[in-house]
Amino acid sequence: MPLTLSVLSGEYAVCQLPADATPPVWAYAGELWSVTRAPGELSVVCAAAAVPDAVAAERGWAALQLHGPFEFTLTGILASVLNPLRDAGVGIFALSTFDTDYVLVAQSRLADAVAALRAAGHTVKA
Repeated sequence: MPLTLSVLSGEYAVCQLPADATPPVWAYAGELWSVTRAPGELSVVCAAAAVPDAVAAERGWAALQLHGPFEFTLTGILASVLNPLRDAGVGIFALSTFDTDYVLVAQSRLADAVAALRAAGHTVKA
């Protein structure tokens, strides 16, 4: 199924905080942000510029938004994006919301990601 995606502006970071940490104010920076508590960690995705230097973080991510909303009964939506990226050797970090999905790729591989997605029949608005 051909999808439409948009590249969000800015650089993002994926951060790891202790499991018992209170989500910090900087975690809510950027057009896209996510705070997820899981056993053993608190993960934050936010604007890279907001992340303090002392925080364990992987910076340099670009974000792609899949244009939803998608019904929960649909299958293969994320796979239709991830498989072409896998085949192109582009690593990802995925996030999902109630309406849609977001895929983060290294900014250094964004052009490769966009080319792979377009070759797979998707529309990418950069």
